[in-house]
Amino acid sequence: MASILLIDDEKSIRKTLKEILEYEGYTVDEAQDGTEGLRMIQEGDYDIVLCDIKMPKMDGMEVLEKSQQSNPDVPIIMISGHGTLETAVDAVKKGAFDYVAKPPDLNRLLITIRNALDKSNLITETKVLKRKVTKTREIIGDSQSIQKIKETIERVAPTEARVLITGDNGTGKELVARWIHEMSNRANGPLVEVNCAAIPTELIESELFGHEKGAFTSAIKQRIGKFEQANGGTLFLDEIGDMSANAQAKVLRALQENKITRVGGDKDFPVDVRVIAATNKDLLAESDRGNFRLDLYHRLCVILIHVPSLNERTDDIPLLAEKFVKEICEDYGMPRKTITPKAMLELQNITWTGNIRELRNVVERLVILSDQKITEEEVIAFAQSPKGGGNPKDIFERFEKFQDFKDYIEKEFILHRLNKNTWNVSKTAEELDIQRSHLYNKIEKYNLKRD
Repeated sequence: MASILLIDDEKSIRKTLKEILEYEGYTVDEAQDGTEGLRMIQEGDYDIVLCDIKMPKMDGMEVLEKSQQSNPDVPIIMISGHGTLETAVDAVKKGAFDYVAKPPDLNRLLITIRNALDKSNLITETKVLKRKVTKTREIIGDSQSIQKIKETIERVAPTEARVLITGDNGTGKELVARWIHEMSNRANGPLVEVNCAAIPTELIESELFGHEKGAFTSAIKQRIGKFEQANGGTLFLDEIGDMSANAQAKVLRALQENKITRVGGDKDFPVDVRVIAATNKDLLAESDRGNFRLDLYHRLCVILIHVPSLNERTDDIPLLAEKFVKEICEDYGMPRKTITPKAMLELQNITWTGNIRELRNVVERLVILSDQKITEEEVIAFAQSPKGGGNPKDIFERFEKFQDFKDYIEKEFILHRLNKNTWNVSKTAEELDIQRSHLYNKIEKYNLKRD
């Protein structure tokens, strides 16, 4: 049931309204003045606030204005026995959901509360739907490295400069690419994404440049490639360090001449595309090994943006964790949960090999398995071991049978290597020195799924 905060300096009115609202099934908290009420709004998670206007320390209009700055989505219903029509209009102009005069007509008050709840639910549903529809989310963080990335995006986005984004898996390279596109002059054009590591070597050229009918055995009809699909917009080449040598040569030509040729064709097609590339590899080192063209690197790396790992910006973990808790609770329709200070310190003390992607998974696990407050003990139980390895006895105590322990370790190890290689099964099987079919059997056995 919905939770309501009642802010009024008159104890008798608080008592009467609380009894009525609790009888209607609402959960009610009280505040005896504006200062206490504002603090409870900022620290709590209320569905509705009923606020008196004339109060000591801080009046209701000031509470309304300040709560709109920190919690703009919480509907506030103003209540006053000294109000006028001008007061009511002023309150609504400043963001109040409605105005009710004292003594309140109970039927009108209850209807107003139900209407405010409907509005609050619609706002939550809209946020959830927007998150599902769009992948461009806010870049969270106050650390110096994140501020530098945001400043670079603002400077670079309006230009046509190509950008190379580097960083470990799960750090948010795709999000940086999306923001560059969203803030560019090409924002109204398409953003086409290609994961170069996920496409087999023999198909990457067809994927990028398209093919003509009959170009190869399975080419039963003409196909438009990603370069042509992105015409007038942005092409994001993710994990470009895994691109084949032949495809690298054709991409270089496309960047030099702004033309592409479909596989099996002899006609050139002009393309107007801004290319943003990303990789978790050191392309200069790959060039020294002969795996990546140095001339392509210089074409791509007009602007270099490095996204730091989560372990390099642990000060941002509280902001990220709180954001994830709020989103996950909204997605699942759960009451808002909180993370205790000690639990937050434990999260900051974890070595995040999967970076932000792993942090979100851990927070989602904690939200599902924890009570109203996520505690230090729950983080230790449901998250990874702390930096320095922690106490291995903790994991040993979780299993009674040796086979169960072996299965757990094998599952976590395979999942880690798959995520590290962005689920390139062939590459992972080669690194683990096992047959690809054997790795597929393990994936099926442990029901492993890509994020």
